Amino acid sequence: MTSASLLADASWVRARVDSAAKLYGHAPADVLGTIWWYSLSSVLVAPTLESLAAEVLDPSLDAVELDLTADGRFLGASSRRPLRGPLGPAFADSLGTAIATIASVTSANPRALGAIATDSIANRLLWASAPERAEEVVASIGLGLPRPRYVTVGRTLAVKRASCCLIYEVGNPKCVSCPRQKPEEREARLRAALG
Repeated sequence: MTSASLLADASWVRARVDSAAKLYGHAPADVLGTIWWYSLSSVLVAPTLESLAAEVLDPSLDAVELDLTADGRFLGASSRRPLRGPLGPAFADSLGTAIATIASVTSANPRALGAIATDSIANRLLWASAPERAEEVVASIGLGLPRPRYVTVGRTLAVKRASCCLIYEVGNPKCVSCPRQKPEEREARLRAALG
């Protein structure tokens, strides 16, 4: 396990983003940084959001351990302690620090990284059967994060993403829910995937 406090260390983040090129191919640093943050942000917010129904776990970087593979992929995360204060400021500190470090190392747009964080929060709360908490949680964080949004596809609730992971910039297809496609194309792809 790796301490999430390393997300405040520009040298460590730079090395991880550089190694992402082995997974995603060579691309500009801002693209690799955005893709890397897309995979990390969901894992980083998971321990706290999954614990909202019980004792809430601390999202502070020094409390979170990341399960990181040798090739740089994130398998999961855990928090070592319960939250001892309000959730919003704790998340603001951890997400704000990680976003600032990644933006400084890669020149990725901090607002785009923030949108990814919003979508990660919205997804994790959807998976935890608590999507109604997303707006409250994101608003409590601040940081200029966009409002989380959901859309019903058939009978399935899904996140209406505000963010793009840029995976298509490294030769992969756009995600099914990618906001950088025509709305009718995204809706058709979501219907095909979700029924």
